[in-house]
Amino acid sequence: MIRAVVFDVGECLVDETREYGTWADWLGVPRHTFHSVFGAVIAQGRDYRDAFQEFRPGFDLHAEREKRVAAGQAETFGEEDLYDDVRPTLRRLRADGLWLGIAGNQTVRAGRILRELFAEDVDLIGTSDDWGTAKPDPLFFTRVADATPFETGEILYVGDRCDNDVRPARRSGMATALVRRGPWATIQWNGADARELPTFRIGSLAELPDAIAGFNGSAR
Repeated sequence: MIRAVVFDVGECLVDETREYGTWADWLGVPRHTFHSVFGAVIAQGRDYRDAFQEFRPGFDLHAEREKRVAAGQAETFGEEDLYDDVRPTLRRLRADGLWLGIAGNQTVRAGRILRELFAEDVDLIGTSDDWGTAKPDPLFFTRVADATPFETGEILYVGDRCDNDVRPARRSGMATALVRRGPWATIQWNGADARELPTFRIGSLAELPDAIAGFNGSAR
């Protein structure tokens, strides 16, 4: 049975459209051009950070983040960037008695924002910077499992990427859900991994409570 649900952050809970737009502005390139190159990089199976290299070879994402902070233009997100289904889904899953967590590849700063937004809604908030390991490293999912008070097979990890979320979480022994939104899921959706690996394929987080209830009902 599924007893715990742990969510990725970017393009799972948070719509990153505004934030990637600010990166285009920081680079001094048209947003449409930046988004087009970003999508092309993902479609080629490359690391998303390569998109920055296309515009500025040698681009150091960590260093540029610090420069943005110093310039008063730090990366940020807030309530207005959450997908509309996030709050209702968390409330329903909580009402159904599920243990909830958030864990993704995020900075210390993003971790603070997540705690401001969700401290009263979930049982765990963990980031790659907190744990010193990032997806898809298996150690990241070991950290998730260690922080969850259930067996690994009772954890559902929800994300928008086959490569960073579904495949490594499944290898760790977790159930998985792939939500179709954001560039990665849209590009990967019709591939073999997206069709075959997830426990659930969903178009919205709002589908999760019923999917989990059905899964748990069949497991009894």
